[in-house]
Amino acid sequence: MEKSQMLTDLDVASTSGTSGTSGTSGTSGTSGTSGTSSTAKSVMKKLPEVTLAFWIMKIAATTLGETAGDLFAQTLKLGYFLTTVALFLIFVVTLVVQLRSSRYNPFFYWTVILSTSMAGTTMSDFMNRDASAKYLAAGATKLGWGPQGLGLGYPAGAAILISILLAIFLAWKLSGMTFQIRDIVTFKGEALFWAAILVSNTLGTSMGDFLSDSSGLGYAGGALLVIGLLAVLVALMKVPTVPNVLLFWIAFVLTRPLGATAGDFLTKPVAKGGLDLGTVGSSAVLMAVLFGLMAYAHVRERGDRAVVPVEVEREPVTRQAG
Repeated sequence: MEKSQMLTDLDVASTSGTSGTSGTSGTSGTSGTSGTSSTAKSVMKKLPEVTLAFWIMKIAATTLGETAGDLFAQTLKLGYFLTTVALFLIFVVTLVVQLRSSRYNPFFYWTVILSTSMAGTTMSDFMNRDASAKYLAAGATKLGWGPQGLGLGYPAGAAILISILLAIFLAWKLSGMTFQIRDIVTFKGEALFWAAILVSNTLGTSMGDFLSDSSGLGYAGGALLVIGLLAVLVALMKVPTVPNVLLFWIAFVLTRPLGATAGDFLTKPVAKGGLDLGTVGSSAVLMAVLFGLMAYAHVRERGDRAVVPVEVEREPVTRQAG
């Protein structure tokens, strides 16, 4: 039976049924490693299992994040700066709700993913764009209220975001927290996880905009390239020497430009290769799809919790001290 409460790496099968490895014991007792003490703690899983449904919802959320971010910043003419501030505050609120939750709740989790996608869209646009003509709509003279953008360009913006993401992973490693997503049980570990999510979604936006606007591939070509790269990652899952955690994070970043190019394809004018459906209509349809998937996941999660005994639902996780 599928347990929708656990977020694992891409190769779920390789980690199932191996509770006696990597310094953990098969029981709720304690274990020691290299003279350091460790504390066993029974925790409720707060993150979803990585399945095909997970990736479908991830792409839907990132596509909605692209169209909704453009809706506020461009269609409503709030500008990238003010929209980024507002969406970042929304991200903080949704993150607090998620962190305070004692168990996995699909609405809480995917609302945070959506807020990081929306904030990541406008953060990337503010970093990379400015008020030059190539970024302005026909007849517009500025990008909206407030500062007009830093104009760093996609390569420089991506380099900065990659550096920030690597710094987060370095801090994560130095903290001693596990990179196995399914074993994240502390506030500090979950905070690092969500920091990496926010930056990876912002980085993915920069990559998607570069593929759509500057690479010459266009929206469809950029999407096909990302799909091809994701197919390579699926093949690499069968290579034992390639860490599945690494594949997860690469896939997580790549699904963001897939959502960005899909969102641009839906909203941009036909003359630019889009369908010209507009940000309002596209966002409304995508929101209905995403909330429908969230409702389905919520029903499934409650159904699993109703039939699985509490002692099975709570998994003993050994956490190393220090």
